[in-house]
Amino acid sequence: MRRISFAGWPCSIARTADLLGDAWTLLVLREIFYGESRFDGFIDSLGIARNTLTDRLRRLEDAGLLTRRSYQTDPVRHEYLPTEKGRDFFGVLAAINAWGDRWLADDEGVPVVMRHTACGHDMQARVVCSSCGELLDDENVTVRTGPGYPPRLLDDPLVKVRFDTDVPGGVHQKCSHG
Repeated sequence: MRRISFAGWPCSIARTADLLGDAWTLLVLREIFYGESRFDGFIDSLGIARNTLTDRLRRLEDAGLLTRRSYQTDPVRHEYLPTEKGRDFFGVLAAINAWGDRWLADDEGVPVVMRHTACGHDMQARVVCSSCGELLDDENVTVRTGPGYPPRLLDDPLVKVRFDTDVPGGVHQKCSHG
């Protein structure tokens, strides 16, 4: 069965979903941030099949999120370390973790607590406006086409309705309703 690729779609969410592919990729990245870096360590912590892990590590390395480095020569063994691009993904995982803590935690409480080392407090990730710091939600965010949106699509009637492209500055619909 051929997998549909979203890599060329004019949407950062679709492109990211295409890169991730499945839950294993997120879990490998989680393990990276928990401090695991070695193939056998991923196998032990995740219970993932070797061929699946090889595929996910290769995908993350090809995408520039991880770099592979030898730590043993006989036999050759590698560790996988996050690149700057990979480290930048931590906020995404922290936001997913916060959502899961709020909506999926059992009565016993959250399974893992994140601690901000700079201040020493337990924390939950929050998505805030990069300009004013206000907490973001679907009620106070709109979307519009950006400079990377394919010009050939701007005349499409569905795009015009979705993004209200006739209005200077773009969309005036809410993300969750547009």
